Amino acid sequence: MNDLDRYDTVRAVHWHGDHLRLLDQRRLPFETVFVDCRSAADVAQAIRDLVVRGAPAIGIAAAWGVVLAAQQAPELLAEAITQLRASRPTAVNLMWALERMQRAIDAGADAGRLADEARAIQDEDLAANRHMGQLGAALLSGGGVLTHCNTGSLATAGFGTALGVIRAGVAGGKISKVYAGETRPWLQGARLTMWELVQDGIPAQLIADSAAAYLMRSGAVQWVIVGADRIAANGDTANKIGTYQLAIAAKHHGVKFMVVAPSSTVDMATPDGAGIEIELRDPAELLGVAGTRTVVEGANAWNPVFDVTPASLIDAIVTERGVIERPNRKAMTALFGA
Repeated sequence: MNDLDRYDTVRAVHWHGDHLRLLDQRRLPFETVFVDCRSAADVAQAIRDLVVRGAPAIGIAAAWGVVLAAQQAPELLAEAITQLRASRPTAVNLMWALERMQRAIDAGADAGRLADEARAIQDEDLAANRHMGQLGAALLSGGGVLTHCNTGSLATAGFGTALGVIRAGVAGGKISKVYAGETRPWLQGARLTMWELVQDGIPAQLIADSAAAYLMRSGAVQWVIVGADRIAANGDTANKIGTYQLAIAAKHHGVKFMVVAPSSTVDMATPDGAGIEIELRDPAELLGVAGTRTVVEGANAWNPVFDVTPASLIDAIVTERGVIERPNRKAMTALFGA
């Protein structure tokens, strides 16, 4: 076991030949429960319900959903893909994975070949995460880091994107302190990121989302490291709600801001952040915690689950293809094409 293996023990997506088993992320950290998906419709529902979440993991799960459809009713593949595509609108990895599976279908792939393609998508994501972890860690020079939401093994094939950089940074002695924001309203940072860090023996401190600017002012943090659900052609980045305000606070306090995501998250067909659809979810998610209402009856809520951070606030975008410092359209085009 090398140092990276030591900090990479969690897996959330498991293929079992005739069904997909997903670690139910709604039940963590107190229960380790798996949900078995036996049809493409089951997978689409699991994506909608946040059983599986995180842009890369959503794409991987959707690819296995196509395999299930091919096994059970190949004549209904187009309908299954449409259903999977509609399950979450913001994460471009979902569309990318389905388009890749569609190309295999157009080339005549049967269920067995489609399973090979889904497995390749999953394996390539893990390899990309390991590589991104090392590229991102190379930018660090010691000190503290703050992350937002969950971007680890639960959100990917393994190791993680932003959390992968943190894992590699800890393994390489480049990080002295890790802080994680709680990430309301689903508390992915509190429930999931902290759980992963504890599983892998990485000491960390949880902070309230509203404490982030004060933490930066204290000098305890040198980098904010986040993932992405979609990166536009100019470098504008959609990520979990709250990311934008972290980037603004980081710029004000002289803290560096890093986005880590695989190239499948880059959408060169979307010119800038204004073209990214932002998913709105049920206001009830904001009106309570863990199903218990905490807000007076009759109150309303607005619940966007992503926001867009302008490229001008981002110091580095890290992908498996390389690092773009001070991203802009020219630099993005040079690495990813028009």
